[in-house]
Amino acid sequence: MTKKTIVTLLAILASGAGLFAQKYNVIDKSVAVVGNEVILISDIEASVKERGAQGLSSDKNVRCELLESMLESKLLLMQARIDSLTVKQDNVEAMLSQRIDQTMTILGGQEQLEQYFGKPLYRLREDWRKQYEDMSLTQQEQQEIIKKVPDMTPYDVKEYMDTVDAKNLPIIPIKYQLSQICLYPDREAANLAVREKLLELRERIINGEKFSTLARMYSEDPSNARRGGELGMASKSIYWPAFSDAAMALKPGVISQIVETPDGFHIIEVLEKKGDMFNARHILMKPHYTSADKEKAFKTLDSLRTEILNGAVTFKMAANFYSQDAPTRTNGGQMADPNTGSAYFEIDQLKPEDYKAIKDLKEGEISQPVESTDNDGRQDQFKDFVVGKTNYKIIRVDKIIPAHTATFESDFSQLQEEVRREKQQEAIDKFLEKKIKDTRIVIDPLFKDCEFRRSSWASKFSE
Repeated sequence: MTKKTIVTLLAILASGAGLFAQKYNVIDKSVAVVGNEVILISDIEASVKERGAQGLSSDKNVRCELLESMLESKLLLMQARIDSLTVKQDNVEAMLSQRIDQTMTILGGQEQLEQYFGKPLYRLREDWRKQYEDMSLTQQEQQEIIKKVPDMTPYDVKEYMDTVDAKNLPIIPIKYQLSQICLYPDREAANLAVREKLLELRERIINGEKFSTLARMYSEDPSNARRGGELGMASKSIYWPAFSDAAMALKPGVISQIVETPDGFHIIEVLEKKGDMFNARHILMKPHYTSADKEKAFKTLDSLRTEILNGAVTFKMAANFYSQDAPTRTNGGQMADPNTGSAYFEIDQLKPEDYKAIKDLKEGEISQPVESTDNDGRQDQFKDFVVGKTNYKIIRVDKIIPAHTATFESDFSQLQEEVRREKQQEAIDKFLEKKIKDTRIVIDPLFKDCEFRRSSWASKFSE
């Protein structure tokens, strides 16, 4: 999402908040009382604004959803205090810093943050710290409640399967167990070529050419190349450490030496610094490999594939001897999800090139050589895989588990987790329903038209 789009969205949300207040002719007031806790309409509007600052959409029901969530949180918070639970302050400070950094980055800095929320940063910090302290207690109380749920036994899982409608049983997606043999191109030569090009560009900038003009012509970062490589005011925490360290060490107008990150190689010019935030331009260039690199790797991989298919060598032996991917080479080429360690991949967890290579293969078959990437890089923003450095590989399909409705015999652990989640939610629902019944709660008729998830709120509206 571009900053222009975000600003437009925020303007719409802010005007929506105003319309809400005008409709009910209020500026601020108490809209709910839960025991000794009060919820103000300003609390709800602040949450609506926060959603907007995070780029989240907001429909006409969002205030109803926020109020119900706040009501439930107040009940949990009250019990946490009764149980003498304590705030995990280290977690609170970490989440608070991350929230401030992210919000300032989206809005464009401290000044814009304060203008958008109508409060100085120190006040926002106080408000948000209080929110996270309350959240720490409510989350701990939830854990106290679900801790009382006993471990799920095979009998519990069987009972669940006997009582639940078959169409409501979990669907287990198709999964693949895979092995690979990887080769890398000549990275040293490619890296040297990039460094030489960036040194040339740096020299041209120092000699008077505009950084922004060269960024438009040469930068390989599509998100900002058209803007002359300008990144916008953002927290240093959102960048790779090597990039932010180099930028924070620069004086405005000074061109950095070459900086290497998992994205590639950069030269940087800082435009402005404020505290832990900075606005900079950069030119990103990535190593590129020749068709000769690819041809050489494909020829080797094709020969290995032929030898394996002819029985001259096993896939495991070939992987141990030839593969240049350290994490899989030592395990006979067997691939594992870097996030979970699981040997099974769903389609969304596979890189597109890998899936394209194996989607029509049967168990035991080996793909043709394919160009792909390793896991030494940035997480894809939409999928579960990591996009790293270029490599070439052949992939063997070790096992395929077809998509199917979960069964007791094949998917016990998934079903056990499903039952555990269901029982835990039942425990929380039971706790909340009892608290709603036993606690003095008053809700303003302002929200009487809301379609709450819990019907028990209906008896709590004031006359």
